[in-house]
Amino acid sequence: MKILLTSTLYPTPGAAKIVGGAEIFARRFAEGLVQRGDEVEVVRAQSTPDQARETCNGINVYSAPVRNIYPPFTEQKNVALRSIWHAIDDWQMQAPIIAERIRAFRPDVLHSNNLSGLTTAIWRVGAQLGVPVLHTIHDYYLTCPRCSRFDKGRSCEGTCTSCGILSYQRKRATHRLSAVVGVSERVLSIHTDMGMFTDTPIRTVIRNASTEPPRAAYPLPHCTDEVTFGFIGRLTEEKGIDNLMRALAELPPNRIRMMIAGRVSDQEQMRLRQLAPAARIEFMGFVPPDEFYKQVDVVVAPSIWHDPGPLVVADAKAAGRPLLGTYFGGMPEVIVHGMTGWLTASDPASLAMSMREIAADPDKIEEISRRLIADTNKWLFSDVLSSYKNLYEQLRQSRMSRLRAAVEEEPEHSAVAKSGLIPR
Repeated sequence: MKILLTSTLYPTPGAAKIVGGAEIFARRFAEGLVQRGDEVEVVRAQSTPDQARETCNGINVYSAPVRNIYPPFTEQKNVALRSIWHAIDDWQMQAPIIAERIRAFRPDVLHSNNLSGLTTAIWRVGAQLGVPVLHTIHDYYLTCPRCSRFDKGRSCEGTCTSCGILSYQRKRATHRLSAVVGVSERVLSIHTDMGMFTDTPIRTVIRNASTEPPRAAYPLPHCTDEVTFGFIGRLTEEKGIDNLMRALAELPPNRIRMMIAGRVSDQEQMRLRQLAPAARIEFMGFVPPDEFYKQVDVVVAPSIWHDPGPLVVADAKAAGRPLLGTYFGGMPEVIVHGMTGWLTASDPASLAMSMREIAADPDKIEEISRRLIADTNKWLFSDVLSSYKNLYEQLRQSRMSRLRAAVEEEPEHSAVAKSGLIPR
């Protein structure tokens, strides 16, 4: 099968930028499909001028020029410029490189992931050229220019006027989709509750699995004297890092230490330390997940936004590490309290109380770790690939049925017959 995969970012040696889990997923996913015998091409948003095609692990990666005033995921503090950027992004109608690759590659499915810079124009082009379009929801791009539904320290319960205006065309474009996948029930329901995807034939959930290569189990935690908690990811407000620091300020440093993995400036590191001056905190910097998980006993994901399907949950499970999460986003769907981890309210006092109770029961930490390691019913990345492959096959069969019906109805005048895009 041929799949044309799109993602705003797709890390390669020539453009290695990583912002979150979606681009890690995209690359691991594309390479997994190729390993199963599929043909894959990737289109990402151009991060530098005149970015050439790159071949990475047997996959041709094309970079689409961003027709906007600056590249996506560029820090921009000027509110007016940000608004202009999102207005332009919302009203894009053309995607020349997508049309070019569809005509040359002739994919069975166009599978879009994050859309900033690429825009929903890729759906329009795919639908016009008769290719089924599947979109995976990794963020809130379709409802919020910031992609997070998070503002002024709080998760947004509704869509504000400015977000509604700046995402108007995006929401309308969803009628072009043949299938939509949420990485959690929560992220999908937030969109469907707003009336999106009503015309989309397939609406389903495929949860994230760890993108890390399978490995032997990490050693069991041995935390009789002290417990090492760990945080890995972006050190941003919506991820709850400030609340975590304030919780640490209330905990005994002789019993609890904290490992933090992720990029952070010296200035930001100093600010965070000031929130918990007596706590034992080690900033590890950007490190491979393997190096992080083997040093921690319990992982903390203190999100205060509806994180669609944080990879840290899947990675912690795969590493046999219990996770303390909050009731936001997709975490309550995959953490069984007291069995595979714990759930807590996200405020500092609740976080501190939960961490104190966890540290007071090291036997429970070991029990959950043993359960995670021994689990024979793990949701693996191979299961994710199989689930998408089943969807692809449904879309391909449906497309072929429609094309045959169109040709039988008007064999000499059928637009699809003339297009040369009918699968052989």
